[in-house]
Amino acid sequence: MSRVGAVLSGLAILALSGCATPEIRTRAALERTGLSRPVSACMASRMVDRLSLAQLQRLGRLGKLQQAGNFEEFLRLTIALGDPEILGVVSSSGLICAVRN
Repeated sequence: MSRVGAVLSGLAILALSGCATPEIRTRAALERTGLSRPVSACMASRMVDRLSLAQLQRLGRLGKLQQAGNFEEFLRLTIALGDPEILGVVSSSGLICAVRN
């Protein structure tokens, strides 16, 4: 198998394994709250750059966030986490990305 074939095979296995990066998981969760794809992608990128993996995991473990039907509910649940840094990053990212997109 050529080197390119091996790389493509490895990428296919990774894609099939369900392993997604924190940015992909964050973007998907934001899209489920009703945000547009461009805004979700912008916010996810900012959030992954500014929050620690532990903070992102806290957001991900809060199952209700995954079920939030809109961004207001997502923000309310984020506030309930009690982490001012998470709230600040989510809020500022939402504002900046909504204006840009």
